[in-house]
Parts: sequence; C-alpha cells; structure tokens
Amino acid sequence: MNNASPSSAKPRGVFSPVLTPFNADLSPSRERFTKHCNWLLRQGVGLAVFGTNSEANSLSVSEKRGLLDALLAADVSPARLMPGTGACALPDTIELTRHAVSAGCAGVLMLPPYYYKGVSDEGLYRSFASVIDGVADSRLRIYLYHIPPVSQVPISLKLIERLLKAYPSAIAGVKDSSGDWTNTQAMLREFQPAGFDVFAGSEAFLLATLRGGGAGCITATGNVNPGPIVALFKHRQDADADARQAALNATRGAFQKLPMIAAMKAAIAWQSGDAGWAALRPPLVELDTAQTAQLTAELQALRYAMPDAASLACARQ
Repeated sequence: MNNASPSSAKPRGVFSPVLTPFNADLSPSRERFTKHCNWLLRQGVGLAVFGTNSEANSLSVSEKRGLLDALLAADVSPARLMPGTGACALPDTIELTRHAVSAGCAGVLMLPPYYYKGVSDEGLYRSFASVIDGVADSRLRIYLYHIPPVSQVPISLKLIERLLKAYPSAIAGVKDSSGDWTNTQAMLREFQPAGFDVFAGSEAFLLATLRGGGAGCITATGNVNPGPIVALFKHRQDADADARQAALNATRGAFQKLPMIAAMKAAIAWQSGDAGWAALRPPLVELDTAQTAQLTAELQALRYAMPDAASLACARQ
C-alpha cells in the first residue's frame, strides 16, 4: 500500500460534472474540454469530470484517462479534480480510480455498479470494498454517488454506515442526487458531524445543505451558471442568501424544462459562438430549433450571460 500522506485540504464549495464536448467525428474535443475546465476554475468551480452530465457512461476508459491526462498536462491542479470513476465492470472502476489517485486528485466520485437492479447492500458493499482493496492506496478518498432516479441502485444509510466503519479514511463523503431533501437531511444528521462530507446534487438544495453543515454542491448547471452559484456559497450567511437561492432556482428551471445536457451545450454554443459545442454522443441528441429558441428566450428574460464565453470556442471549427 502507498502510505503517502493525503492532502489536508478537503474539497469544499461548488463542483461541476464537466460537460464533455465532441468533435464532428464524435471523438472528445480535448481543446474545448481543457478550455471549459480552465474557465470553470476561473469562476471558482471545481471539476467533477466524468459525471452524469459529462456523458461519462458514453465514454470509454481510455477516453477518460486521456482527458484527465490532458488536464494534468495543461497544469490543472489535481487538488481541484474529483473524477467520476464508477463503472459497471469492477476492473474498469479500479483502473480509473487508481489512475486518479496516482495523479493526486482530491477525491473520486463513485457510482455503484448500476446495470443490475435490485442488488443487495451486501453486493454493493463487496463492490466498494473490492475497489478500495484493489486500489490499495492510503490517498484514496471516495465520494459516493447516490443518484437513484438515474442509476436505480440506491446507496442506503446502512450501507454508508457499514463502509465508514470498515474504511473510515477512504470513504470521504457523498453526492446526494436523490432529489429527496429528507434523505440529504438524514445524511447530514447521521454522518456529517463525524467528518463525512455531504454535497447536494443540485444548487437548488445548496443553501439548505450549507445550513445543515454540508460541504457544498456538485451540480450540472455549474457548467453554465457558475458565478452566481459560487457567490451563494461565499455569501450564504448574508441577508440576501435566500434571494440568491431563488435566482439560482429560476435559472436552473429554464434548463430543466429541456433535456439538461443538450440544453447546457446549446447555451454554451450560443454564448461562445462555437456551434460545435452543441454536439452530443448518441444515444443523446441535440436540441431542435424550437427547443433552442425556447431556451434562448427564457434565458434572455432572466438576463442570463456567461462571462468571457468567447474563450470556450474551439480554434478549429
């Protein structure tokens, strides 16, 4: 086992599952990806690359490794990275997790194996335990990814309790994308006081999570509305915090009326002037003309803008 000391700085604040841009041939666009990640960092957002809204489960292991290496080669600090490494195949999860840990990433965001439904807590425990034992590195920090509306494989409170008892240093926290505030409250109540960090899965729950002692949020719309989300995190104790939260909810609402990944990519294409940003990898498809017009109109009504969006455009159109 590698016994190097982990960083004392725990991830906090706003992270985003970074959108994965594609070239015309549907290969990942490393230029757009690196530009977007650097733009997010300038807005104060951490990088949860290879999350749900990254189309991560449409990417191969080698593509994810290549994109992560491209960020490191571009001098992106691994301390701001929380790559998604969970996969259906145990060896894939171990390989991606080991690569992220070796690179010095602050943590990894780990889905449970999600293809088989109705699996037991015992099976999920063995899966996570096999990853931890297989990686065998004391620097490993896992943030469990609870997203039952998509995965249909929930991570129960009893499973978290068992994992924490067996692997107290490796199990660092959770992203709760259940959409169920009572579940987030239970995680905050049961585990946050002991140092297990709870991240909301949407900025819609950011203020409530912070007031409950949580660590922040890992949110899709961090890709397209990062500044105001970070501002709420920083000003959560100010008198206008609730008004800031309401404004965030309104912007997110405009995106949520449409397929989220396609809508966010359409917004970046519009704001940056780079039409290539609208591309998705099948089976997902881009917004149609009417949907794009709807999104643009609603965002304009909200006076929405992405600062310095031109920096996101790819030089090779």
